[in-house]
Amino acid sequence: MYILGIDIGGTKCAVLLAAYDKGKVDFIDKITFPTRHETGVEAAIQRLISESREIMRRNGQDASSIAAAGINCGGPLDSKRGVILCPPNLIGWVNIPIVERIEKELGIRAFLQNDANAGAIAEHLFGAGRGYDNIIFLTFGTGMGAGLILDGRLYSGTSDMAGEVGHIRLDSYGPVGFGKAGSFEGFCSGGGIAQLARDKALEKLQVGETVSYCSTVEELGGLTAQRVAEAARAGDPTAREVFRICGTYLGKALSLFIDILNPQLIILGSIYGRCRDLLEEPMTEVINRETIPFSRQVCRVVASGLGEQINDYEAVAIAVYHLEGNA
Repeated sequence: MYILGIDIGGTKCAVLLAAYDKGKVDFIDKITFPTRHETGVEAAIQRLISESREIMRRNGQDASSIAAAGINCGGPLDSKRGVILCPPNLIGWVNIPIVERIEKELGIRAFLQNDANAGAIAEHLFGAGRGYDNIIFLTFGTGMGAGLILDGRLYSGTSDMAGEVGHIRLDSYGPVGFGKAGSFEGFCSGGGIAQLARDKALEKLQVGETVSYCSTVEELGGLTAQRVAEAARAGDPTAREVFRICGTYLGKALSLFIDILNPQLIILGSIYGRCRDLLEEPMTEVINRETIPFSRQVCRVVASGLGEQINDYEAVAIAVYHLEGNA
């Protein structure tokens, strides 16, 4: 069956067409375009609709041949009503009934899910989580969110807010993430790593020392997690300390999840896959020290099996999950 995927992001959007059969996905075509906040929400929705029509037209498909559309978007949202509530990275997208709009305009059944839950479903159906019933998927990208597969089904909570782990405070002081200093997202996200790197670099610069990833105070604002990782691999001690701190707090958070939820598998996306060599040792050291042995022994921590293509799989997975009667 053919699936239409719609990915709504803060910097870019995408529509894709895929064929699904017996657990296998074949990606047929994809169109990406920037999310232009200055033109407004309605213009963005119309672009999504027009590009969806275009991708079907140029591949000889129409509404009658598409089984469903999966819509992947950052939260908070209400997946049951199909409404985007107010994602912080989507300016003006407040109480948008996106499922209703897509179904009305395209004549295709549609389903909505937040990116962390969609990632969990995608890894469960197509990635590292195949064959496992109890999985925690952590986005670990620009932000930090979790998707929970418990007893083989997505757990989204009473009001669709389960898995907002980035908001957990791990320390009384630390980088700001999810509006909270010392939060899990503050210590373990792209923005959090950059904040840590700025703080550590400023400490060095103010006493006349240098760091390889930032030679002047003026450069502090342009730091990225990727730049700091490159410096760490080149042997810069300050950069390596930044990733040691990040890995330590990652271990603290995972220890809580292992003890509370007793999962078989924790899957870490994005940054962990790219920086596992810098994060795994301090993370594992904390997990081994902090968790209940009986829970630790049955849980593995792995990188995303879908890697950099996970966003494409997420949109397809949302539709497949509903079509196969899991929701």
